[in-house]
Amino acid sequence: MTLLVAAVIVHDKAEGRVLLLQRGEYAKFGRGMWDLPVGKNEPGEPVTETAARELYEETGIVVEAKSLKVVHVIHAAHGVEAPSGFLTVVFAADEWTGEAENREPLKHAQVRWVQVDAVPEEFVRGNRLALQQYLDGVEPQLRLYGWA
Repeated sequence: MTLLVAAVIVHDKAEGRVLLLQRGEYAKFGRGMWDLPVGKNEPGEPVTETAARELYEETGIVVEAKSLKVVHVIHAAHGVEAPSGFLTVVFAADEWTGEAENREPLKHAQVRWVQVDAVPEEFVRGNRLALQQYLDGVEPQLRLYGWA
């Protein structure tokens, strides 16, 4: 079964920055790498709600699920927790409330705002491409990874 995942690009356009997290030493994958706030869908949960819930659980930032915009979709043939593949829907939000904080310190080394022209190179691959294309104004796209 394909795992459904949601990621969120929180874009502070006025300050020219995005909210990122750095995966911690106990992360299941991508240890030490930077990433978007991202998480797994719960049964019966709309993917927009997944995005809003995971963003809050990881960073303390609150967004309205209905205000999220789809900016990228990634379909991978396999993953660490998804041997049968995963589908990540990447959303963008430019309105939010709350203060960013690392609410899952056992999973993440840090959560912080990063200037859009200083996004770290050590970034989870598919999500980095989604972020870069979003920042470059590229129309939403579907990316396939690991399929023959």
